[in-house]
Amino acid sequence: MATRPLATALTLSKTPRAPSSSSGSHHSPPALVRRLQTLARALASSSPQAMASAPAPAPKKVLVPIANGTEPMEAVITIDVLRRSGADVAVASVEPASATVAAAWGVKLAADALLADIADAEFDLISLPGGMPGASNFRDCKLLENVVRKHVEKGKLCAAICAAPAVALGTWGLLNGLKATCHPSFMDKLPSEVHAVESRVQIDGKCVTSRGPGTAMEYSIVLVEQLYGKEKAEEVAGPMVMHPQHGVEFSTKELNSTSWNVGETPSILVPIANGTEEMEATMIIDILCRAKANVVVASLEDKLEKLFGREKARELAKTMVFV
Repeated sequence: MATRPLATALTLSKTPRAPSSSSGSHHSPPALVRRLQTLARALASSSPQAMASAPAPAPKKVLVPIANGTEPMEAVITIDVLRRSGADVAVASVEPASATVAAAWGVKLAADALLADIADAEFDLISLPGGMPGASNFRDCKLLENVVRKHVEKGKLCAAICAAPAVALGTWGLLNGLKATCHPSFMDKLPSEVHAVESRVQIDGKCVTSRGPGTAMEYSIVLVEQLYGKEKAEEVAGPMVMHPQHGVEFSTKELNSTSWNVGETPSILVPIANGTEEMEATMIIDILCRAKANVVVASLEDKLEKLFGREKARELAKTMVFV
């Protein structure tokens, strides 16, 4: 490549030539030589060989705490999307003696660790899912409050969605002076020191807040952008076929005009297998449980405990363990 001869030539120029006896001769000024040597080193370091040997940047570290009563869609979507971006996401239970929590709507979530075991770790982002009483369990967990408070005092990114901005971050005083949003039913619970707004996702400095399950995907993509930049956010959002614009109507096409209904609580089977997309399964289970359906989650594998989905988000729905 052209860079090596250039570097060699400039290296040789470190040894100055003896001044010529001719009165009309000239030599390169030392300042110019130093500038050319700097340029040569830059070109050499940008060669394909040098770039190939350069270590990859360390992934961003993220903490997603979960508790009894946590909203499963908000937790799983955040975990999934951030892991798609390459982030190292730690899911931690704030419950004192159990890594498995009884989340909302009959869904159980299994954490990677207890919060007490990783409380001293450093994170680039802490994201609190909502749900009730999940958010109030966060609020009452002194260890979590201390972890989040120290994190914020270091100027690091903090986020919360649904009830968590008002019930947890707001109660701890960590939203004072900031613009923030939350679930519509908790807007009046935001402290008076907070500038309450009705944005779907609100960014103010190092704080991101959002409204609820229906905004969880947008919220998660915003977190990716805050951690890695707009290009990475677009790269992650593209394959998920997210809706391109807010306010654009979704369309449906009726292919069969026959209507059907059931006279009692419907029973719905949701099969899962190794490689199942965890966000899709969680949203189906969560929404059908909200509708009071009897949801049965069945594994196609030969054992209940298994790898669930590409991103390894962990959850247990009904009697099923997804790990």
